[in-house]
Amino acid sequence: MLAAKCTEVMATPVPEVAPGAVGHAAYDSILRQLASAEVGIVGPGLGRDSSTWRLVVDLTLHAKCPLVIDADGLNALADSPRSKGKLGKNRVLTPHPGELSRLTGKTAEAINADRAGAARKAAKEWGTIVVLKGARTVVAHPDGRVSEDPHEVPALASGGTGDVLSGIIGGLIAQGSDPFSAAVTGVYVHAAAGARIAQRLGDSGLLAGDLLPEIPLVMNVLRQGGL
Repeated sequence: MLAAKCTEVMATPVPEVAPGAVGHAAYDSILRQLASAEVGIVGPGLGRDSSTWRLVVDLTLHAKCPLVIDADGLNALADSPRSKGKLGKNRVLTPHPGELSRLTGKTAEAINADRAGAARKAAKEWGTIVVLKGARTVVAHPDGRVSEDPHEVPALASGGTGDVLSGIIGGLIAQGSDPFSAAVTGVYVHAAAGARIAQRLGDSGLLAGDLLPEIPLVMNVLRQGGL
């Protein structure tokens, strides 16, 4: 009931398979919108309807613009072996260890034991950029390049903060960064913003929305050569 009443701006209405759930009937409409887009973000808040997952897989296979894929978008790909290796290098997957476990078949424990190696192997297998979230987030390119962020920010282990990261990466791509550079920079900005908030509030209680006013401040400091 609450979700149905909390309306949001809907720039392009598309068919639903249930209240608030987008299904495969929306494929043609969304694909047309993506044809003129700089970037798309797929996954946050989508849900796990089978029709939704078919929509995600087909969009990630056929959209021409770069895509950042998170949350249920990752679960849809994990459930679709046919998409493995066919997504393209302009796709950015942003899993936490549990999601990467579903994408690769490795246990989360094995992934955390060698995060850089796990991210590099997943990037090669899927043919995409992989952002393995967590303490010292790892960004891996299918060509073998790997970047490890220096931050460890326990405060960011709360719901919704990963969606903010996807938005930052997508925003940087829209401004002209290549997907790998956008992922590396986005991870740094996201973590630095979280660290600055944690200095004031501590390691618990941070909400995803708390990051939003901090992001432009971090970006401005970076442009001036700080951090």
